[in-house]
Amino acid sequence: MTVRLCLSRISRSDKKHGKEAELMAFPDRTTPVGKILGEYLSNKADLNDKALHLLFTANRFENMNKMKKLLYSGVNVVVDRYSFSGIVFSSAKNGMDVDWCKYPESGLPAPDTVFFLNLPFEEMCNRPGFGAERYESVSFQSKVLSEYEHLASEFNFTKINARDSVENIQNTILNQALKVISSVANTDLHYLDFIEKETESYEKENIDVNTM
Repeated sequence: MTVRLCLSRISRSDKKHGKEAELMAFPDRTTPVGKILGEYLSNKADLNDKALHLLFTANRFENMNKMKKLLYSGVNVVVDRYSFSGIVFSSAKNGMDVDWCKYPESGLPAPDTVFFLNLPFEEMCNRPGFGAERYESVSFQSKVLSEYEHLASEFNFTKINARDSVENIQNTILNQALKVISSVANTDLHYLDFIEKETESYEKENIDVNTM
């Protein structure tokens, strides 16, 4: 079963627990930008890597108002692939700086938690249908996994054993998600801000240098 099916079950389970939830998945190929991305991902078009990254980001911004409307109306949004996925897949390419890939994501609603479904690399490559789309090559996916591991450590992702059954994965994520939902209830919506983080880091480095 796919990750998307698992997340769909989780959104339905949220509702059973009295929590309104809606599943969103990226890229959203129904939007104007999403249609361009669909052509690219199915190997029907080629795009410059930096332009492509900005298009993936734009695809998320296309859905930002919908996401905010849901969140402000009390609906929990379960997202299959989001900003960190975009950062990982772009920064795994040669010549793409990870910080440059982060900056355009600033301003999007920040996730309250990120679940990283981790699968041994060999098993991931043996999944049915692997290789059907662009990026699904052994060499590139190895870089992607390395980038995911780095971000998981930097941003404290919740790692989930993807070798487990769909039912166990669903229950593990659901239980963790319900705890997060309770902890952030009645709090303000936060936004990704990689620019501010980088500015603070830059200022700290300059202070350290000036005081040496």
